[in-house]
Amino acid sequence: MPTTAETAHGLRATLDSARAKMATWTDAHATEKWRGVEKWSRKEILGHLLDSASNNHQRFVRAAISGDYEGPGYEQDAWNKTGAYQTFRWSSLLSLWTSYNTLLAHVLENIPSERGKAICIVANNEPVTLEFLAEDYVAHMKHHLEQMFGY
Repeated sequence: MPTTAETAHGLRATLDSARAKMATWTDAHATEKWRGVEKWSRKEILGHLLDSASNNHQRFVRAAISGDYEGPGYEQDAWNKTGAYQTFRWSSLLSLWTSYNTLLAHVLENIPSERGKAICIVANNEPVTLEFLAEDYVAHMKHHLEQMFGY
C-alpha cells in the first residue's frame, strides 16, 4: 500500500493531466447529458468529485489528528442535487475542483507516516487504513474521470 505522500504524488499527476484536458471544454459541452446509462453530465460528475473531496478532506484530517476515524458516508445524489452543479459555470467548477484537490494533495503529503495506519470506518463499511482510504479516493476519482473523457 502506498504511503499518503506517495498517493499525493499520484493525485497531483492525475490533476495535472485531467485539468489540461477539461480546460478545453466549453460550458455547453460540460452540461450535456450523456446518451448512455450515466445519470450525470460532466458538470455533475465533477461536482460529485468535489463533494467527494470535501467528505474525504474531513476523513483524512480527522484520522491524522486522532489516529482513527469513524463517520458517515454521504448521500451522493442528494449532495449533487443540492449543489446544483448543472447550473454552475464550468470554468469556476473546474478551478474549485483543481484547487481543492491541490489542497488534499498537500494535506496527504504532510500526514506523519505513522498516521497512515490509522483505522478508518466510513458508514457501515469494513475498517480500512488511512493509506487505503487515500488510495481509494484517487482510484474513485480516476474512475469518474474516465467516464467524463469517454463520452
